[in-house]
Amino acid sequence: MANRIITISRQFGSGGRTIGKLLGEQLGIPCYDNELIEKLAEESGCDKKYIAEQGEYASHSNWFVNAFSTGRSAHPSNQDYLWSIQRKIILRLAEQESCVIVGRCADYILREKTDCLRVFIHADMEKRAERIVKLYGESDVSPEKRLRDKDKRRSAYYRFYTDTEWGLAEQYHITLDSGALGIEKCVEILAKLY
Repeated sequence: MANRIITISRQFGSGGRTIGKLLGEQLGIPCYDNELIEKLAEESGCDKKYIAEQGEYASHSNWFVNAFSTGRSAHPSNQDYLWSIQRKIILRLAEQESCVIVGRCADYILREKTDCLRVFIHADMEKRAERIVKLYGESDVSPEKRLRDKDKRRSAYYRFYTDTEWGLAEQYHITLDSGALGIEKCVEILAKLY
């Protein structure tokens, strides 16, 4: 039997990571999120903190340039190096076992895999702002600005490496509003689909 994969793309603060973890536990399959950062650190020799900050986001200084770029340059950057290793790890995991993979463009990387359920988790700004304050605490920056900045950086990174638009419904098998449905209901729906 072929391995069955679930990829979870998500807006910042929507609970996609939590949904992935709970779903993996319920299905009895691994969920790769921070574990991907550890694998990337091992295989790249880069620091985990650097990978966590750079591995899924266009940097602050160049997210605007990345948003309008349509490909990588002839001179690979550190992000290009990490992308290459990240892609290999995700493809290898999909070959080795059934699993849940959160973020890191896994939906795009595995888009041609037939046994792959591609999911996008979103919620309205108010619910996400409430969630990040509860999880990460207050900051000098408003929760809404933090959300917009993170989503812009994710979107720019996704566009840069996939040449497609992040979060478009037609790229996923299902999109779920975790703010309206709740985390547990999202897990229940995805477990049934699996």
